[in-house]
Amino acid sequence: MDVVADRGTDDIGGTVVSPGRRRRWRIPTTLAWAAVTPFAAWAVARVAGLERDALTTQLMTGTPYVAAASLVPVLLAVLARNRAVTAVALVTTTALGFSVLPRAFRSGDPVAGTPLRVLTLNTLFGHAEPEAVMALVRRLNPDVFSTQELTPGMVEKFQAAGLEKIMPYQVLEPEWSAGGSGLYSRYPLTARKDLFEAIGHNMPAALMTVPGAMPVEIVDVHPFPPLGRQVYDWTAALDALPSAAPGTIRILAGDFNASLDHAAMRRFLSRGYLDAADSAGEGLTPTWPVNKRVPALITIDHVVADQRVGVNAVSVHTVPGTDHRAVFADLRLPPP
Repeated sequence: MDVVADRGTDDIGGTVVSPGRRRRWRIPTTLAWAAVTPFAAWAVARVAGLERDALTTQLMTGTPYVAAASLVPVLLAVLARNRAVTAVALVTTTALGFSVLPRAFRSGDPVAGTPLRVLTLNTLFGHAEPEAVMALVRRLNPDVFSTQELTPGMVEKFQAAGLEKIMPYQVLEPEWSAGGSGLYSRYPLTARKDLFEAIGHNMPAALMTVPGAMPVEIVDVHPFPPLGRQVYDWTAALDALPSAAPGTIRILAGDFNASLDHAAMRRFLSRGYLDAADSAGEGLTPTWPVNKRVPALITIDHVVADQRVGVNAVSVHTVPGTDHRAVFADLRLPPP
């Protein structure tokens, strides 16, 4: 008889080890909420126009920088892997972005029409260098020049530099303080004393005769800055500026001490106006302060025009001796 050996099978011993999942880095949800909350509050205040006192009004000029920084809480919310905080962060940065980004893009193409070139400059108590101002005037060839903080001494310097030969028509209200203002023009000017109540510094207004165009009213704007209790005068000054009118083209140029992130400024624009720099895609170019150790940070100098006016170009120029940049707008007036 044959014998068959049963070799059998033995269990294989040992421990099966499977590679574990890599642990993804995650930040605490509370930290994400702490980062998102201030930006969300800022977005609500900006969209709803909730600034009231001097501090919040001044802070609101920093909205473009806050909008850029709001991307950081979005990243933190994603790393926290929490749907609620991520949703709030995305809504926040979207609201701030829609409030700010359109200023960087032109709205509409250049248009035809009667040209009107407008230049505005705050001369800082008359300390702007007249030769630099004259070089700018000769290069840009403005039809009207709106000046703020115009002192009697600055008027004399402009006269000696030859400004009156280029712009022989003037409506001037100079003062030895920040309150002086004045309009210079290539076209005849007729002072308008009853157009609106000027609250703050001098704000001369004039009717300008431009050949081939509707009547044009030009207003030199310079309210008080929103400091301390002056914030209430600042708000009242913007509310008192004249609205657009059917039979007249109104141009307002100057140091508004306001940015497009201020509810009072947006409320004023809603009365039939457009901001020239915003329309030309230059609305984020800062105008103050310059010629300082810190760079220009905020945009408070504006050329504002009737919505029927076309905006071909806007440029911003640094002038030695003053802490404001000059704003130049190449406008096109509608036919009569």
